[in-house]
Amino acid sequence: MTFEEGSGILINGEKGNAADLYTKEKFGDVEVHLEFCIPKGSNSGIKFHGHYEIQICDSFGKAKITGEDCGGIYPRAELTPKYHHIDDGIAPKVNACKAPGEWQTLDIIFLAPRYDDKGKKTTNAKIVKATLNDKIIHENRDLETPTGHNHTKPEMATGPLMLQGDHGPVAFRNVKVRPVGK
Repeated sequence: MTFEEGSGILINGEKGNAADLYTKEKFGDVEVHLEFCIPKGSNSGIKFHGHYEIQICDSFGKAKITGEDCGGIYPRAELTPKYHHIDDGIAPKVNACKAPGEWQTLDIIFLAPRYDDKGKKTTNAKIVKATLNDKIIHENRDLETPTGHNHTKPEMATGPLMLQGDHGPVAFRNVKVRPVGK
């Protein structure tokens, strides 16, 4: 994978160990479009509110997919004694991942959790619809808790978007964010 500087592409470097990127703006319900390109074996993700991850990784040609695969809703995990998953996450409906080195598109409609006037959660966060390379991979998926090791952290009505940059090389372009209902 090689790209030229100044071409409207965010790249996290040859080794893929740059800092995660967070938006300054916080979002509730949001629609996101992004394009990404990863080399063989790479791993990244997009996190809503910095807590709910849709996985971006090389899953091309894989027959049995899980929440760890491209487009999956990442599994919950614990950090200690060693990082490990405590569930399987939510696998995408189909493996829509293209070959490494090809540009791919990911479109997601995310609804934030809802709270009553006392701050008690009344409705889970939800992936209304997610498509990977124009194939539907999730529809109306409740997210009872955040994903990964964030599953014990407090949920919130708004939060930043995060593009993961520290798990392998990835390039992003055409990232578009639009609050839903506005």
